[in-house]
Amino acid sequence: MCKFSIIIPALNAGTTIAETIESILLQNFRDWEAIIVDDGSTDATWQIAASFDDPRIRVIRNPGKGPSDARNFAALNVAKGEAIAFCDADDIWHRNKLARTHAVFQDPSVDAVYAQIGFFRETPSDCSVISTTRRAPLTIDDLLGENPVCTMSNLAIRTSSMRASGGFDRNLVHNEDLEWLVRLVGGGCRISGIAETLVWYRTNPNGLSADLAKMRVGRNAVLTTAKRYGVVSKSRNEAIYARYLARRALRLDMPSSALRFSVEGVCRSPAGFFSPLNRGLLTAIGSVVSNVMPQRMRRHLFAR
Repeated sequence: MCKFSIIIPALNAGTTIAETIESILLQNFRDWEAIIVDDGSTDATWQIAASFDDPRIRVIRNPGKGPSDARNFAALNVAKGEAIAFCDADDIWHRNKLARTHAVFQDPSVDAVYAQIGFFRETPSDCSVISTTRRAPLTIDDLLGENPVCTMSNLAIRTSSMRASGGFDRNLVHNEDLEWLVRLVGGGCRISGIAETLVWYRTNPNGLSADLAKMRVGRNAVLTTAKRYGVVSKSRNEAIYARYLARRALRLDMPSSALRFSVEGVCRSPAGFFSPLNRGLLTAIGSVVSNVMPQRMRRHLFAR
């Protein structure tokens, strides 16, 4: 038995997984195990992960397929820790991540913990955007808006609560983490935030969330789950999500989609789309002007 089981699903993460593991080895809090679940990689992911000479690190195969299956298998069948901390194979933890999380878990009423996230492309030193946390425990409405958890690399949960939830919906490719969080909160779990930047999230415009149509399907599944708990998403929340899709479309060099999502967001809730004003206004302007820009200029301005 240990305090934390760190679960890292990995698929062709050979260029990033060493940096992720090194950030875990640097943790000030030492009572942990790391379970790296290889999801059928065809690069050197397995070899790199297995090269770390630390008995707390295990590399296993995912008997299923996809990050939800990988997380479920490790959390529900393999993990020995009192709490589970998820980390993606391209993200980086601050050395105080586990120590600060452990401190919050001393409150027995807390079921899960998240913190602030810094977003970066090449190295955490180029981080220019940091997420926020809520002072009060998360609500479903919080999750349906600008979900402050943002990524699974930012969440730790008591193992008992994880197993009681039944895990992630393996049928969802996108928004499976958000759908699970909605079920957690709807089922009475208390998720508390730490107002410190403890995770660095590596942005990748060509990653899993590049398929905007499937992201929509995942979003609809989230909304269906929320309704089961009596929560109907506000127009403001859907405007914020449409703005998010517009910004993704700009990074993916899809100007017509960006404009369509921006128009949808403004129509749903101008106040939601333009809050905060700078983000909404820049998204709207970018969505319009990108449609008349040369491709090279669009990529220079938005694909970053």
